[in-house]
Amino acid sequence: MAQNWNNFSFFKAPIRVITYEYPFNERIRTLLRLEDLFEKTAYFAESDGQLEHHTALVTLFEILETAGRADLKMDLIQELERQRQTLLAFRNNPEISEEALSGALYEIEASSAALLAMAGKIGQYLRDNDWLMSIKSRAAIPGGVCEFDLPSYHWWLHRAPGIRRDAISEWTRPLLPLRDAAAIVLRLLRSSGRPKQHTAVSGQFQLNLGGTAAQMVRVEVGVEQPAVPEVSANKYFLNIRFTNPPANELKAKVAERDVPFALTFCNL
Repeated sequence: MAQNWNNFSFFKAPIRVITYEYPFNERIRTLLRLEDLFEKTAYFAESDGQLEHHTALVTLFEILETAGRADLKMDLIQELERQRQTLLAFRNNPEISEEALSGALYEIEASSAALLAMAGKIGQYLRDNDWLMSIKSRAAIPGGVCEFDLPSYHWWLHRAPGIRRDAISEWTRPLLPLRDAAAIVLRLLRSSGRPKQHTAVSGQFQLNLGGTAAQMVRVEVGVEQPAVPEVSANKYFLNIRFTNPPANELKAKVAERDVPFALTFCNL
């Protein structure tokens, strides 16, 4: 989930919104998870604290697991090439900025080259590090990284923050081509659609898709709206049910009121 600022014509003034993104296939789910994990790793690694650096390292292990799909790298390379070919068709178009187009093509080509330069299985250098793998296996156990379990890790956490930060950066750097390629694909995906305004009557909304396909939908709801969207979809129907935010209920309850929202279909 991400917060941003948008204008909705049915609001009197600009309002903060929460954006909920719902991917329709496993590839986009994986890219969104990688985006989230890389952001968290970078955020916690920037701190000086031991707990923050532990969180950054554990999140790096999550990246390793998420990126472990054998076809992920090739999927990204193929998608970048498809987008490159699409952009090339806009060459010499007077309505398109040649400078912006050249910049986008350069970014895609550089990202593809970096992916191709990744040799072997993704993250194998981490798997070959017995010390890191011992931390990874113990981190899966509740309380498993106490000093009596991993005294060498306890020692590492007491090293200077800069030393720890440099180590996390070194372990993360070989995976950055995945982050950069995923960022390009997700940016193109998000920019492919235009938001349309709708109202969920009594908290319920259904749309007939007529067999059209999308890779992701974005639902934007005013941050002051006490309503959480739950999305289910196939190529024929999209259903959104808005529930009340959790407040000690054992089961989510439908928000039995009209909820204004914006809906964007994204497809590459």
